[in-house]
Amino acid sequence: MNTLDDTLQRAMTGIPECLAAGMVDLASGMVLSIKTVDSHPSEVFDMLAAATADLFQGPNVVAIEKVFKKSRGLPESVDHHYFQEIIVNSENLIHVFLRGKRQQQVVCFVCRKGANLGMVLTKARSAMPAVEAAL
Repeated sequence: MNTLDDTLQRAMTGIPECLAAGMVDLASGMVLSIKTVDSHPSEVFDMLAAATADLFQGPNVVAIEKVFKKSRGLPESVDHHYFQEIIVNSENLIHVFLRGKRQQQVVCFVCRKGANLGMVLTKARSAMPAVEAAL
């Protein structure tokens, strides 16, 4: 059985210019695993969890999703989210956030800005089943 750490490490090797990968549990707000080529202070990891929760569960995002559910005739109790992937381009990096099929975990892959975004997305998406299976 593969551990989540090992699976994230393997995913990083398949994603172009990937520098870090982490999985955040939205229900608990905790980082479940993180792999990186550099060392970072633990505060950075805590902020990753909080920022990821804000991106996917912030009050404005929840409000937008409620509007989408209502306009499509879905009950609010349905555990489906419209925001499945979020890409953040910073000055030097590409951050790809992917919500898992179970809807409660998000994986973040961080790559150098020079990486081909299409390939980063393709490889990140293809890594998701293995990452989720490692939970």
